[in-house]
Amino acid sequence: MATSGFDAFEAKMRDEGMTDLSISQFRRLYDVWQSKEAHQIPEKNVTPVRESEIKNVSDIHDSIDHDFAMEAFRKTAFLKLNGGLGTSMGLEGPKSMLTVRRHKARPMRFIDIILGQVISSRTRQDVPLPLTLMNSFRTSEESLRVLKRNRRFHQSNVPVEILQHKEPKIDVKTGGPVSWPADPALEWCPPGHGDVFSTIWESGLLDALTDAGIEYLFISNSDNLGARPSSTLSGAFAQSGSSFMVEVSKKTPADRKGGQIVRDKDTGCLMLREISQVPPEDLSSAMNYRRHRFFNTNNIWARVDALRDILASNDGVLNLPVIVNRKTVDPSDSQSRKVIQLETAMGAAISLFPDSSCIEVGRARFLPVKTTNDLFVMRSDRFHLTDAFEMEDGNYVFPDVNLDERYYKNINDFNERFPYGVPSIAAANTVTVEGDWYFGHDVSFYGDARLTDNGAPSYVPNGAFVGPQGIEPDEWIA
Repeated sequence: MATSGFDAFEAKMRDEGMTDLSISQFRRLYDVWQSKEAHQIPEKNVTPVRESEIKNVSDIHDSIDHDFAMEAFRKTAFLKLNGGLGTSMGLEGPKSMLTVRRHKARPMRFIDIILGQVISSRTRQDVPLPLTLMNSFRTSEESLRVLKRNRRFHQSNVPVEILQHKEPKIDVKTGGPVSWPADPALEWCPPGHGDVFSTIWESGLLDALTDAGIEYLFISNSDNLGARPSSTLSGAFAQSGSSFMVEVSKKTPADRKGGQIVRDKDTGCLMLREISQVPPEDLSSAMNYRRHRFFNTNNIWARVDALRDILASNDGVLNLPVIVNRKTVDPSDSQSRKVIQLETAMGAAISLFPDSSCIEVGRARFLPVKTTNDLFVMRSDRFHLTDAFEMEDGNYVFPDVNLDERYYKNINDFNERFPYGVPSIAAANTVTVEGDWYFGHDVSFYGDARLTDNGAPSYVPNGAFVGPQGIEPDEWIA
């Protein structure tokens, strides 16, 4: 396949000190994009996964042999994808450094809770449970500093860090590498979380895990605190005999746009389809949550030996579907130069293993924080952070929260408007805040709570109740 247009990208990557493997990986993405190969997966080519095909972890929990599950857990390692900066929320550093809530008066960040979950499992269940962070160059220093300062976290036989690759953004106008002298760092982007496999291969992590007696690798996002250690799931994966297993959960109307596991009609294999890969004419079918019942939680299980074999046979670069993302070079400036980012999805590797499988998990295993709306729920009274650092709630069915992006999208603006913490949402069905509202302490939302825009900064008094009609009046009606 011709790659003459790739020369400028290769030169840029070599000047940046990128490895041969990272260049090879981006070359494959670039060639697929240039060849105009189908980046879309139409509905006619797939069939929905049936509920009868997927086991539920709660059923396995009741039947699995505890000793077998614990033995599998002792051979399990954790890999957390920790390269995100949280720029969509206005963060300037690693997203995992964002405070989620407090535990016994201490502010707890994502990374603190992850460490707490791992250390608690090691202590209470007597398992080694190695933890590795896949950092980016921009998250490495701060993340490693946290690990070193934690006096209870010790690990020597397995690396605590691997570094993800990066690739040039493509200038839509020129077709070449984008140039952005105002901030050259914005000329680069990660190749999507599918890059984890090439990074694992290049880092030598698989050899270190094997030497440590580890057979199973659990991979998840650092902003999903529901993806906590589980001996039951380790046992279920070992018992399945699969080389690759994806945790899926049942869709609700709010999950219509989530990536879904489907079957390829031609091969019969499981595959991941992101909504961005669906042709426009198929969107209504693809987003029908009654037709496509399950979404991908991005919690992935892989057998170390099977992962090593497939990476070795592909020289470290897996043949994953290419996702074409159209963005601006500066994510915070919609008027900046238009670019294309070529990515792959981690869960798409499910199609490369003939014996792959899925397991249904509850919403307790899927608690991502992508926006301040999600953070609002995490910081609310719906959650309790246990001494085992588990985010506990009664049923994990949360109100639909919509905060005015003009005033709450940025984390600093969000914190400024909730100086005493977020209001109670224990009795709320939905929460809608329109306009610029500041909140006193002990505020409670209930029902379909709504605040409308007054056209000027407004204040919700201490102890107020907010419902469908806004702030309840503070007087008796005779």
